[in-house]
Amino acid sequence: METKSKVLIIGGTGYLGKRLVRASLAQGHQTYVLNRPEIGVDIDKVQMLLGFKQQGAHLVSGSFNDYQSLVNAVKLVDVVICAISGVHIRSHQILLQLNLVDAIKEAGNVKRFLPSEFGTDPARMENAIEPGRVTFDDKMVVRKAIEEAKIPFTYISANCFAGYFLGGLCQPGSIIPSRDSVVLLGDGNQKAIYVDEDDIAMYTIKAIDDPRTLNKTLYIRPPKNILSQKEVVQVWEKLIGKELKKSSISKDDFLASLKEQDYAQQVGLGHYYHVCYEGCLANFEIGKNGVEASELYPEIKYTTVEDYMKRYL
Repeated sequence: METKSKVLIIGGTGYLGKRLVRASLAQGHQTYVLNRPEIGVDIDKVQMLLGFKQQGAHLVSGSFNDYQSLVNAVKLVDVVICAISGVHIRSHQILLQLNLVDAIKEAGNVKRFLPSEFGTDPARMENAIEPGRVTFDDKMVVRKAIEEAKIPFTYISANCFAGYFLGGLCQPGSIIPSRDSVVLLGDGNQKAIYVDEDDIAMYTIKAIDDPRTLNKTLYIRPPKNILSQKEVVQVWEKLIGKELKKSSISKDDFLASLKEQDYAQQVGLGHYYHVCYEGCLANFEIGKNGVEASELYPEIKYTTVEDYMKRYL
């Protein structure tokens, strides 16, 4: 029986991070979670960490501001997964990972690093609009550092987090679906890909010891979840037994509305623009540098869009 890698998860109390910790424990990995002093007296996060400890995880003290603590932490494990936030409406910390890359390089024992990605593949976003492109640019800076340091990696492109996109029927700023009306972005026909956040974590942990994902991008594209905004709305209408009133906002009006928003909102809305008006997630074939999760792991029964949306009934 091949031994499972020991895993360090950084950002383990976050929206995706806590799911990664649970999935790692569930799949039988020795799981370490970085306990950052920056948490301070955030009682919810402290209690979450203590809960992980009770479930068998090891808490390791460390901070991005204390380089040696990062080196010491990564020396304990085989695989490092970073899930610090890259979303401006929460906190955008992607470039903090450059310290972590240096620590992994110095430690010299890490078999695989998964940086904080988990969204749109930044390598395909060289033409993204300002200011939203900062997310992709920063992720590419981190990738360049990883590859120059010759650190083995897997990049996870998980497309749309279901909680944000399905909850709001693909409308920015909304995370609970309306039973009355919906605004379609453009004609609502561009395909996107929606993934349950627990499934993202499960596929990610599956990939860490898999030679097929080494130095590749793992795209999570569950076939039944590749739908347009209109199709998502139809799923919801079927569930509630009622048709929604529909209006739409043109590309030009959407772009004009960006200028009235604050910086963090502009960044997020820029991402919606590329997903919902340009179809940037589903408009390409996965090339030789990528693999697809539901093909590699057919044994995982992923949550379909319809099943996900039943929670809102």
